[in-house]
Amino acid sequence: MAASPDELERQHTLSTATTRYDELRMRDALAAMADAGSPQLSKDEALEMLALSEVVIRKAGYGRQSMVRSARSAGASWTQIGAALGSSKQAAWESHNRWLEEQGLET
Repeated sequence: MAASPDELERQHTLSTATTRYDELRMRDALAAMADAGSPQLSKDEALEMLALSEVVIRKAGYGRQSMVRSARSAGASWTQIGAALGSSKQAAWESHNRWLEEQGLET
């Protein structure tokens, strides 16, 4: 049985989760292009790849919010943060505060 994202999140850093995800994704892509020359992923590997994608999203999200906090501490405005994220200042502020609330942290 494949591990859950919660289990994999405890086992991997963002770097190791991304590396393993990329290995599985590449094998899957090669198998799809080959005429059965490359072995396809097993069910457990396909589920692991799916769970790893969730781990990568979570860990990247944590990192993103940490960088928003660092930018704010360094004096960046919400307009500047929004621009760096490719969004409006309002969207950046709302996203960050929603994340803080979900984490049970102060806004």
